[in-house]
Amino acid sequence: MNSSLTKFIVGGAAVAATATLAWASIERLDLAAMMGKADNAVIGTITQRETIRIDHPVDGPELYYTSLTIEGRSLKDDQNVTVVVWFGGGFVDPRHGVHNSEAPSDDDQRIGNQVVAFYHWEENMGGDHAGNALVAWHGGLYRTFASRNGKTIVQGRGDGYAIPTNVELGVLASEVKALVKSK
Repeated sequence: MNSSLTKFIVGGAAVAATATLAWASIERLDLAAMMGKADNAVIGTITQRETIRIDHPVDGPELYYTSLTIEGRSLKDDQNVTVVVWFGGGFVDPRHGVHNSEAPSDDDQRIGNQVVAFYHWEENMGGDHAGNALVAWHGGLYRTFASRNGKTIVQGRGDGYAIPTNVELGVLASEVKALVKSK
């Protein structure tokens, strides 16, 4: 192979690699940015979890999506709501499924957990699957715990997440309402 062709191939590979890395960047979302993407935010209890498999003629076989049913109330307007949210990955049985690094951890998805979830409607998550997708998948689901004084605390995830530090639920709800009002 001559050196011009080698340089052309190496150059093309470098451009392709750079384009791939640019597309796969991680998005940092503060609460305002999260609410800008979300249709709603809910505080509630996970009551069901189910994984489905889709074999699609265009998007390919073995697309796995997990749903969480959350019963609770909207942080936007305090209305009672039951919502089914989706994210990619999961297992339909011990042998059939796929791990996804962007999916919430198994501990975060447990039935009975009280969580805050940010979600938006997606017409096609892949495989023509439509539904309420968790915004930023694992970044859109936050567990809660009760403090010693009985208040509900939403567990923060660190810098770059919509809820970076632990916050009392009432404070978070007020912040969400203020962001919705300012739209």
